[in-house]
Amino acid sequence: MTMLTPAEIRAKVQKLWDSQRLFRAWLDDEPLFPLEISTRLPSGRELAERYGEVRTAIASLHAGSRAEVGHGYRLVDEEVAHRQLGAQRLPVKAVLDDREEALRLIGKVRDFQRFVRLAQETRERFPALEGLLRARPLAILELTEEWPRLLRFCAYMQTHPRPGCYLRAIDLPGIDTKFLEAHKGMLAEMLDAVLPDEAVERDAKGIKAFERRYGFLHDPPGVRFRWLDPGLAPMGLLDMQVPLEAFAHLDPPVERVFFTENKVNFLAFPDLPRSMVVFGQGYGIRALADIPWFRDCTIHYWGDLDTHGFSILSELRAGYPEVRSLLMDEATLLAHRESWGEEPAEVRVLAEPPYLTPDEADLYRGLRDGRWRDRLRLEQERIAYGWLLSALSSLRASQLLETEPLSAEPG
Repeated sequence: MTMLTPAEIRAKVQKLWDSQRLFRAWLDDEPLFPLEISTRLPSGRELAERYGEVRTAIASLHAGSRAEVGHGYRLVDEEVAHRQLGAQRLPVKAVLDDREEALRLIGKVRDFQRFVRLAQETRERFPALEGLLRARPLAILELTEEWPRLLRFCAYMQTHPRPGCYLRAIDLPGIDTKFLEAHKGMLAEMLDAVLPDEAVERDAKGIKAFERRYGFLHDPPGVRFRWLDPGLAPMGLLDMQVPLEAFAHLDPPVERVFFTENKVNFLAFPDLPRSMVVFGQGYGIRALADIPWFRDCTIHYWGDLDTHGFSILSELRAGYPEVRSLLMDEATLLAHRESWGEEPAEVRVLAEPPYLTPDEADLYRGLRDGRWRDRLRLEQERIAYGWLLSALSSLRASQLLETEPLSAEPG
C-alpha cells in the first residue's frame, strides 16, 4: 500500500521551491494553483485486507491537513462503494488552493515575500535583469541584504561605463573592494545584462578577467621565464616574472624559447645557449599569442601527453605556426608505461585540435580513442630527465642548438 503521506505533500511543495518553479510562476503570472495531488487510494482488495493500515494512513493525512493545523492542504473526499465494507468516504486528493498555503506548509512565506520585494525593485529599476530574476531567484534571495548595493553598483556602471580606474577607487556607500571581490560572479551576470555591448569586452571571460571585461584597471598578467643562458641574465637574475606588456617589449637576444606547463620542469630545465624557458600555465598561454619577438625565435612546446596537452599545443600553434612539440611523441609515451596515469574526464578534449602535424594528430586520436588504454595520460613531470637531455641532444645534432655541453647529466 502506497497512500500519500503529509511528508510527501511537503516534499512536493519543497521541490517546487528548490526547482525555482514557484518563483518563475509568480514572475510569469502562471496559474500554478490550485495544486491537486492524488492520495493514491488503495484497491478494493487492499482496503478489505489492510483496512486498519488504510484508516491509519487516512488519519495521518487528516492530522496534517488545513482543517487540523490551520494551513496547508485540504482533503477532498468521495464516497466509494465497497462490496464487503459498504459505502466508504475516503480522501481522493489533497489540494493546495494557493501559493500562500503552499509556502506556509514549507515555512517559506517570509522568504518568498522578500524575493517579491527584491524582484519588484529590480523590475522597476533594471528591466534588463528580468532574465536573471527568472534564472537565479534562489541565488538572489540569498543576497537579500546585499542586493540593493549590487543594484547601486549597476547604476553607477551605467553612468560610468568602463571607468578606467581600480575597483578600490569606486567611492559608493557600503561598497568597498572586499564587497565587490566577493560578488564578482553575480555582478558579472548583472552587468552583462544592463550594460551596452560597447561597455563590455566579451572576450575577457571568467572571474579573473572581471576588471578587463568591464573596463577597470587591473594587475596585468605576469609572465614567468628563466634565462637558460646565464650570460644573458640581467644582474644574474635567472628566474624572472614581468608584466605581459613588458615581456612583449623585451626583445631579448635569444634564438630559442621553450614552453613547459610544469613548474618543476620549468625550474629544472637545463642551461642552453641563447635560450629561454617560459612557464606556460596551461591555457594561460593564450595571453602570449602576440609576442612580436617570438616570430624571430624557434619555439618548442612541452606539454602533457594527453588530449588536453595537444589542445594547448594546437592553440599555441594557431599564433605561431612553426611551433615544434617536445617529447610529445609515441616513442616517449611507450617508453614510460610504468608512469602512465589517467586524464581527468573534465579536461579531456574530444574534438580534434586543428593545428597538429600528422604524427601528432595520430597520437592525439590514439589517446582520445583508447588505443593503448582508456583516458591514458603521461604527465610531463613523469618523463625521465635523461629522456629530456637526450631529446635536447638530438636537437643539437640536427643543428637546432649549438654544441656546447649540457649542464646536467642523465639520471
